[in-house]
Amino acid sequence: MNVRPTLDDIRRAPKVLLHDHLDGGVRPATIVELARDSGYQDLPAADAEALGEWFEAAANSGSLERYLETFSHTVGVMQSAEALTRVAYECAEDLANDGIVYAEVRYAPEQHLAAGLSLEQVVEAVLDGFARGRRDFGIRVGTLVTAMRHQARSMEIAELAVRYRDAGVVGFDIAGAEAGYPPTRHLDAFEYLQRENAHFTIHAGEGFGLPSIWQAIQWCGADRLGHGVRIIDDIEAAGDDAKLGRLAGYVRDKRIPLEMCPTSNIQTGAAKSIAEHPIGLLRRLSFRVTVNTDNRLMSRTTLSQEFAKLVEAFGYGWDDLQWFTVNAMKSAFVPFNERLELINGVIKPGFAQLKWSGARPLA
Repeated sequence: MNVRPTLDDIRRAPKVLLHDHLDGGVRPATIVELARDSGYQDLPAADAEALGEWFEAAANSGSLERYLETFSHTVGVMQSAEALTRVAYECAEDLANDGIVYAEVRYAPEQHLAAGLSLEQVVEAVLDGFARGRRDFGIRVGTLVTAMRHQARSMEIAELAVRYRDAGVVGFDIAGAEAGYPPTRHLDAFEYLQRENAHFTIHAGEGFGLPSIWQAIQWCGADRLGHGVRIIDDIEAAGDDAKLGRLAGYVRDKRIPLEMCPTSNIQTGAAKSIAEHPIGLLRRLSFRVTVNTDNRLMSRTTLSQEFAKLVEAFGYGWDDLQWFTVNAMKSAFVPFNERLELINGVIKPGFAQLKWSGARPLA
């Protein structure tokens, strides 16, 4: 029996989140308080509700570059160890309240040095917040340290990922505007990570097309693709038939995970609408698709809401949502036995209970 899940039911499902930015999920009220405490005076609104509305409106520009400008305010109030620990702790609480059992949250340590913190102090402050969150809310959060692709500190950040990988840093990422900043600019960092048997994902195929994806995989060796929406450019679809190009075929054959963020992709112009989002075709073609939030503040979203939008647009039921969730857990940067434990001990039993709990059947 397949059923159409409601938003309230989806919130109860044991979910997995792989692509979420720490500085993109700060509570508006927290931003206001941190700005007051730190003396940050550039907020576009002083009231938490108005500030939340501003972030969403500013992010709805259809431009990745304009979207990224909104982060100056969240990063601006996250320049002390106390602020970083608080934001990480509240992130863990918010994700746990949304039914997430495992998450990977990313941030760029190099963006939090303005008040004198070292890279190590930034990483340790964030890890402290998530450790407290795990203790209080039962959610496990692994962190990804991100290098900004338009800067030149990727080797330092890659070394941080390796240094702290036994303390909670599960991987590495590069982020920022794609156009003009190909991933091969950071090839030395990726080669270092491969020599160290470390995991990494790369933002690719969001603001730029197939060359970005090709470089991320074939030159840099990415384990996963952040977004990867533009892989659709290498697929010719006509009705129920689809012809995959060489790159799309390789991505599917190698089961390279796609960290897709539907609402965010619409805001940045990578997709026109949820109903037209490539995730529908890619799921039908059995790519390893995962569903994510990207930036919960800018998109005013949660992972449950992202799933609910897909249910409405594509008629998905519990089997589909479980498929996305298992995909995500299979693709997580934690040891294989821990992934299996969550899949077989938490995720599948949780979805089975919801599936057979008597929710209304599909029409």
